[in-house]
Amino acid sequence: MFPRIFSKFITSFTKKPTSRIMAPLLHEVDTPTKEATFGMACFWAPDCLFGATPGVIRTKVGYTGGSKGTPSYHNLSDHTEAIHIEYDPKEIDYSTLLKLFWENHNPSARMKLQYTSMIWYHDNEQKELAESTLKEQENKHKLPIVTKIAPASTFYDAEDYHQKYRLQGHPWLCEAIGMKSGAKLKNSHLAARLNGYVIGCGGVNQFNAEVGKLGLDEKTADYVRKLVIKNEGNGLTC
Repeated sequence: MFPRIFSKFITSFTKKPTSRIMAPLLHEVDTPTKEATFGMACFWAPDCLFGATPGVIRTKVGYTGGSKGTPSYHNLSDHTEAIHIEYDPKEIDYSTLLKLFWENHNPSARMKLQYTSMIWYHDNEQKELAESTLKEQENKHKLPIVTKIAPASTFYDAEDYHQKYRLQGHPWLCEAIGMKSGAKLKNSHLAARLNGYVIGCGGVNQFNAEVGKLGLDEKTADYVRKLVIKNEGNGLTC
């Protein structure tokens, strides 16, 4: 009897601990999405804001609203800097996105066309909601609202170095998640999330709740977590 018990004790003591099974890095999310497009005076900050917003699947920055084709950052013509969002309507609605739009830039600031405040709607429901919230904002601001509402038109992707700009400022992190290319960063759900987290968007509690789902290992998660804690509450800047 004793040898059998002793044998079980030795087996239990020497058994190697099971390692935590990591989920794959969550670059792709296969779910039906809707689109939203905004102009908010610049595009780096909105890319961070919406990228870290629950329910947003993908983001990219670019130029839209103009009549001339193939705009670029140094030859924008009559286009405006814009953020293009793909979101899961089961997780977040357009009204919430509009609320974030109004609260995170100054819609009464008179800027040149490149940085002007714009809402480009993708269907009649978005048009009606945008017009309704515009009227609400006109009653809240002392200065006239300059925001324009227009139908969505061709969206031209900005240059690769503009995509997930804040995330690209952390080369080690980009390499850790296998995202060295700006072109790939446009379509990665994980990149959208981290682009917001590295400047504190979303907050540390939200980040901690997402770590397992995003597939980050402990070293990478700790790197991002320190940035979230350091930058949370500092506000958005372009």
